Formats: sequence, structure tokens, C-alpha cells
Amino acid sequence: MSLPAPWVDRIFDKLTLTYGQAFLRRWQDLDIQAVKEDWAHELSGFQQSPQAITYALQNLPVEKPPTVLEFRAICRSRPPEVFTALPTVKLDAERLEAHVATARLRMPKHAPGNKDWAHRIVNRHAAGDRVLPYTLKCAQDALGIKTEERQAA
Repeated sequence: MSLPAPWVDRIFDKLTLTYGQAFLRRWQDLDIQAVKEDWAHELSGFQQSPQAITYALQNLPVEKPPTVLEFRAICRSRPPEVFTALPTVKLDAERLEAHVATARLRMPKHAPGNKDWAHRIVNRHAAGDRVLPYTLKCAQDALGIKTEERQAA
């Protein structure tokens, strides 16, 4: 996907302010809209990484205005972001138990080994509802049901 036209316009504004006529002369014999469309095409993908464009605009060459390929190379040379880990939080035993108790209150009240889900799936299948084969197999396994087809395998 090409870079949006307003982004290219802002890049051209910045390069024009930085280099003045030296930048504008580079395109004087060309259709400026076609040049901008080429920039949009060549910079496609950087819409997901606007920091790379910002980096390129902050690290422009001093000698001469960049071509689109030079500008793209500067974008690609942006150093990777460094992420620092968040500090760990140490909970005392009392706070930890309070959190565990809160989590237990929010958990469903099903008894261990409750297989209502499996019965519902098998009953749906028996009623003629479409049930994915693997789902049915899991439900039958949970209930200890062996079908003739599965016993033959």
C-alpha cells in the first residue's frame, strides 16, 4: 500500500524548507504529482512505521537533497527501538492471597469433572445439529463413549 499523499506532501514540505531551491530544482522538468506518486510508492510500508520517516527527516544528508531511494535507505537505517522491562512488583503473601480469592470468586461454579459441555455436544449431534468431528470426538472421549467407527480404528 502506497504512502498516503498527505504524508508525502509533508515530507516534500520539510525537504523544501531544508534544502530550498536545491530540492525543487531536482524535479523542475518533471510532473511534480508523478514525482510524489513515485515517492508514495517507494515509501510504501512505512505507514506502519512513521517513526522511520521521522528518523529520516531528522537525519537528512547535509551535502545534497536525497532522492527517494536515498530517503528510503535512511528510513530503513533507523535503529531498532529499545524496550526496557517494567519493574517487577513483589506482592506480599497476604495481598497475593487476596488476589487469588478474588479470582476464585469470579470463576464459574462448576464442580471439577463437570462434563455438561460434553453432554450438550453429544446431544446436539444426536439431534441432527452439525458438530465438527473433532469437537464430537473430544466430547465422546470426555464421556468415555466409544463408537463402532472409532472402535474399528
